[in-house]
Amino acid sequence: MIKSIAKAALAAALVNFAACAEDSQPVAATDINPPSTHTIAHQQALRDSLPLDDQRDFDEQRRGFIAAPGYRKIYDESGDLVWNIGQYDFLLTGEDLDSIHPSLQRQATLNMNYGLYEVVPGKIYQVRGFDLSNMTLIRGDTGWILFDVLLVKETAAAALEFANAELGELPVVAVIYSHSHADHFGGIRGVLDEETIESETVPIIAPRGFMENAIAENVYAGNAMARRASYQYGRVLPVGPFGQVDSAIGKATASGTLGLVAPTQVIEKDFEKHTVDGVRMVFQNTPGTEAPAEMNTWFPDLKVFWAAENITATIHNVYTLRGALVRDALKWSKGINDALYRFGVEADVMLASHNWPRWGNKRIQEVMRAQRDAYANLNNQVLHLANQGVTINEIHNQYKVPESLQRQWSVRQYHGSEFHNSRAVMNRYLGYWDGNPATLTPLSPAESAPLYVEMMGGADSILRKGRSLYEAGEYRHAMEIVNKLVYAEPQNKHAKSLLADVFEQLGYQYESASLRNSFLSATHELRNGVAPALGLETGGPDAIKALTTSQWWDAIAIRVDSSKADGINFKLNFVTPDNGDKLVVEMSNGTLTNIVGFTAPDADATLTINRADLVPVMMQLETFATQLQAGKATLSGNALVLAQLGSTLVAFDPLFEVMPGTR
Repeated sequence: MIKSIAKAALAAALVNFAACAEDSQPVAATDINPPSTHTIAHQQALRDSLPLDDQRDFDEQRRGFIAAPGYRKIYDESGDLVWNIGQYDFLLTGEDLDSIHPSLQRQATLNMNYGLYEVVPGKIYQVRGFDLSNMTLIRGDTGWILFDVLLVKETAAAALEFANAELGELPVVAVIYSHSHADHFGGIRGVLDEETIESETVPIIAPRGFMENAIAENVYAGNAMARRASYQYGRVLPVGPFGQVDSAIGKATASGTLGLVAPTQVIEKDFEKHTVDGVRMVFQNTPGTEAPAEMNTWFPDLKVFWAAENITATIHNVYTLRGALVRDALKWSKGINDALYRFGVEADVMLASHNWPRWGNKRIQEVMRAQRDAYANLNNQVLHLANQGVTINEIHNQYKVPESLQRQWSVRQYHGSEFHNSRAVMNRYLGYWDGNPATLTPLSPAESAPLYVEMMGGADSILRKGRSLYEAGEYRHAMEIVNKLVYAEPQNKHAKSLLADVFEQLGYQYESASLRNSFLSATHELRNGVAPALGLETGGPDAIKALTTSQWWDAIAIRVDSSKADGINFKLNFVTPDNGDKLVVEMSNGTLTNIVGFTAPDADATLTINRADLVPVMMQLETFATQLQAGKATLSGNALVLAQLGSTLVAFDPLFEVMPGTR
C-alpha cells in the first residue's frame, strides 16, 4: 500500500539537478526551423553592441591549465554513459551561431574549460568540465582538502583520479560542502569509501542548516518541480546549436549515482575560524542567498576568497523556474558586500564552485561590486517601480538593468533573467496579486481562452493574424494571441505548430539559458508530444534515508486526495524504537498531519517498526505488509487504518501536461 507513495515525492529530493542531465541518447530533433531573418538581425545587432573586445574572461578561463584527460566521456560501472563534454564541441569552432544569443554563446564557449587547472601555485587546483560544478583541491599538510565534490559518484571519482595522476596521489583529508544543492555534495561516494564514511575519520564540513535544506527544498513539490525542471534545463532537447547549449554555470549535469553523507562538523556562527590540515580558513555563513544553507570561505594566509555559488560568472536565479522559495536579492547583495569589505579588499584570488577564477585585487573588487550592485539594483528598482503602481504583471516589461551593469560580463543574465527575477522580487514583497480584483479569482486559461477566441473572430482569424505577426518578427505579440487559441483548441494542429514556431524564435533570442531551454522545450513538446520518459527519477538511497520520519509522513500527506479522505478519521501512533522516535499520525477533516514526540492514548492503532526497517519501505524495497509478515513490524489496534490511508493516496504522474494538447 505505502509502496507507491515514495517514488515521486521522495525521489524528487534532488530533482533540480538530475532533471537537467543529458545522457548518451539525446531526444531526436524534429522539424527544427532555422533562425528567421528577424532573429538573425536581432543577433547581429547584439554582436554590434556587446563589449566583445573585453577578453579578460577568456584569459582567466585558460589561466593555470595543466592538462585535459585523453577522454571526453565518463561511464559508470555498468558501462552506461554518465558524462559527455564532447557533445558540446560544436561551440569550439569559433563560428557565430544565429540560433544562440551571442552573449549566451560566449558564456557557453567559456564553460568548455575541461581538465585540471592550477589556481594558486602548489596549493589550490580545480578540475573543471567534469560535471555542472567544479571540484576544488587544496593541498594541506597531509592530503587534499576538497571543496565540493560534484553531483555524482562517477564524475567525482574521475576528477580526483585525474588530479592525483597529474599532481601526485594524496589522500583526501577533509571535504567541505559549500552549500545544500546536490551538485556540490552528490559525488561524495566517489571521493570517500564506505569504511571512511562510517568511521568519520575524514571531517565533512558544511554550513548550518545543510542537512535540512539538502533534503527539504524539493521534496514536497517534487513531482511538479521535476516536470518543470525538464523545461528549465532543456532535458527534452538535443544538445546542439538549435537545442541545449549550456546551463550558465556549467554545461549540464552528469547522470550517475547521487550520494548524500551527513556532515561531521557544522559551521554554526556567522563567521568561524578553523584550521583544517594546516590550512587556516574563515567560514562565512550566507543563508538565504543562492541556497538556504551556504557559506563562503576566506584563506587569510593565501589571500584567496572562495565565493561558493554566491558569486559566479552570471546573475543567478532569485526565482528558479523549476520552482522554489523566492530568494532574497537584498540579503544576497548584503552578503556579497560583507564579504567584499571583510575579504575582498585583500584578496588576490577569487574562485567559486562554478565557472572560472579571477585574479588581482582590482579585478576581484570589480566583479564583487558588480554582483553586489546587480542584486541590490534588482531589489531596489523593482520596489521603486512597485511603489509607483507598477504591478507584478507589468514589472518584467518595466524593470531595466542599468546600462553600466549590462556592459559587464560578470552580471549578464545567463542563469536568471531580468524577466523572471523582477517578478520574483515583486512576489516576495507583495505576492502574486496585482491589485485588480479581476485577477483575484480569474478563470483558468482553458476556461477563458474560448471566450477570447470567440471575441477575436475564431481560429482562422487568430491564425491569420498570428502568422502575420510571426512574419513581421513580432513574436511576443503572436505568442499572446496564438497561446489563447491553443488553450481553447488543444488539438488544433495549426495553432500548436504556429505557437511552436513563435516559441522557437524567442528561444533563439533569449540570453538566459533558463528562458532559452524553457521556450525550446515547449516548442519540442508542441511538435512531438511529451516524451514517454524524461529521466526525472533522481533520488538515491542516501537522499531517502536522510529524510526524517516526520518529513516522510509530510510527503505522504501531500499525496492524500481530500475528496477521498473527507469522512475518514483515525489516529495512528507510529513508533521507531531503535532511534527513540514516536509520532502521532492523524487523519481528520480530509487532512493527514503528524506530530513528533507524542503518542495518543486514544489512538486507533499503533505501528511499531525500527527506523532501520522503515528505510526499505521508504525506498520501495519492502512494504509495511511484508515487514509485518516478516516480524519486523507490529500493528496493534484497528488494522484497517493502513487500508483507509491507502484508499486516499494518489500516485502523481511525473509526465503531466505542461502545454495543452501534448499528451
